[in-house]
Amino acid sequence: MAKMCLIIDDSVELDSAAGRYLEDSHFEISQAQTCNEALTMCKESMPDVILLDADTPKMSGLEFLTRLRRTERGREPIVLYCAQKEDTTRIGQAIWKGASECLVKPFDAELLAFKLEQSGAV
Repeated sequence: MAKMCLIIDDSVELDSAAGRYLEDSHFEISQAQTCNEALTMCKESMPDVILLDADTPKMSGLEFLTRLRRTERGREPIVLYCAQKEDTTRIGQAIWKGASECLVKPFDAELLAFKLEQSGAV
């Protein structure tokens, strides 16, 4: 059975870099443009992995992470928090709030593969 991955990002950059690798690794991919949309999707069907962009419109990635982890099955998915290199404070907060791993943008498929393996997603 294929694992499910939800990509939360309003930019095509993360989606295209991550999407190709995930498809090649036999993940079923869904995408949310906003964190509100993602929370609704998670309530309907909790993904195995979430790629969470730090900078999303209307709700921050940190707020999404806090809300997700408080839901009934919200501790289940592996969450990879994707931020800019200079966002060290937010990266630390993301780990504290329950992110499984962090990725610094831009990243390549090799780093994504390593982080997924390191977190136990593959």
